[in-house]
Amino acid sequence: MTTSPPTGTSPRRTRPTTEGGFGELAALVSGAGLLQEARRTYLLLFAANAVLLAGGLTVFVWLGPSWWQLLLAVFFAVVTTQLAFIGHDAGHRQIFAGRRANDVVGYLHGGLVGLSYGAWVTQHTAHHAHPNHADDDPDIDIPVLAFSPEQAAAARGPVRWMVGHQAYLFLPLLFLEGWSLHLTAVRAILRREVPRPRLEAALLVAHAVGYLGAVFWVLAPVQAVAFVVVHQGLWGVYMGLAFAPNHKGMPVIPAGRRLDHLHKQVLTSRNVLGGRVLDVALGGLNYQIEHHLFPRMPRPHLRRAQPIVQEFCTTHGLPYTRTGPLRSYAEVLRHLHEVGAPLRRPTGPPAG
Repeated sequence: MTTSPPTGTSPRRTRPTTEGGFGELAALVSGAGLLQEARRTYLLLFAANAVLLAGGLTVFVWLGPSWWQLLLAVFFAVVTTQLAFIGHDAGHRQIFAGRRANDVVGYLHGGLVGLSYGAWVTQHTAHHAHPNHADDDPDIDIPVLAFSPEQAAAARGPVRWMVGHQAYLFLPLLFLEGWSLHLTAVRAILRREVPRPRLEAALLVAHAVGYLGAVFWVLAPVQAVAFVVVHQGLWGVYMGLAFAPNHKGMPVIPAGRRLDHLHKQVLTSRNVLGGRVLDVALGGLNYQIEHHLFPRMPRPHLRRAQPIVQEFCTTHGLPYTRTGPLRSYAEVLRHLHEVGAPLRRPTGPPAG
C-alpha cells in the first residue's frame, strides 16, 4: 500500500500540518533507544560477510578454469553489494560512536569493493542534505537520465534520444553502474577530491591487482573476461535496484525552493515493504524514510523505528509512502517514461 502523492508531483501541492516538528519525532525515536549502537548485530554482519567472502574464494580456487565460475560471479555480485552496504553504514557513522573507527571500516570495505570511500561520503552527504532537489542533489544529476521535465527539456544530441527512451534503457544502464563507480573512484583520487588520496590510491591499486590477478591466474583468459563482465555487471544491477526505489519517481523539489528537514526527507523518500529477508537484501535501505530522517541510526534499528515514524506522519497529516518491491520499480519506470514522453513525440513540419 502506498500513501504517496501522485508520482512526479511537486511538494508544493502537499499541505501537511506538523505542529510538533522534527524535534518531537526525534524525542520519540531517541526515547525508544533507537539511536544507540547495535555493535553486536554489526559484528554478526562482519562475520557473515567474512564467511561468505572466504567461502566464495575457496570455491573459486577449487573450481579452477571452469565455466561454472560464472555462477560464482553471480554469488560474488551479491557479496560485493553486501560489503558496499557496510561501507554505506560506516559512512553514516552507524556502526561505532567515533568517526575514526567507522572510517577504518569504510576505507577497508571501499578497498574490498573497489570504491573510493571518501568520494562516496562526499556525494552521499550532499544527497542526504538535499534529496531530490533540482539544484543540489548529485544523485539526480545523471547525464543520460532525466527525473524532471526541466531536465528532459535541457537534453541535447544523442542524450535527448536516450532520455526519451530512458524507461527502456534504465535496466541495461545499470549493468554499467559498477564500472561507473570504479571510474568515479579513480577520477576523484587523481583530482585529489578525497581527504586521503594516497590511502585511497593504495587501496584501489591493491584491489585491482588482487582482483584481476586472481581472476586471470585461476581462469583461462576468455573465462576471466566473462567472469569480470558478469560479476561487475550484476553488481551494478544489484546496487541500482537497491538504491533506485528510494527516491526515483518521488517529487522533485523545484530549483530555489527550500523545505525543512522533516518535510524534505519524508516527501521525497519511499519505503519498500517486505520482511527480514528484504531487510538483508536491501541493506536496510528499504526503510528509506527513517534512514533519511535519522542517517546515523544503526541499520538494525530501522525496522523498529518504522511504525513510530509512520504513526507520527499520519497524526500530523504528512504523506508517508510505502509500497511493495515490484510496485516500487513500476513507479520508477512509469515516472521515467512520463518524463521522457515529450522527447518521443514527433515535432512535425514547421507551420506555414
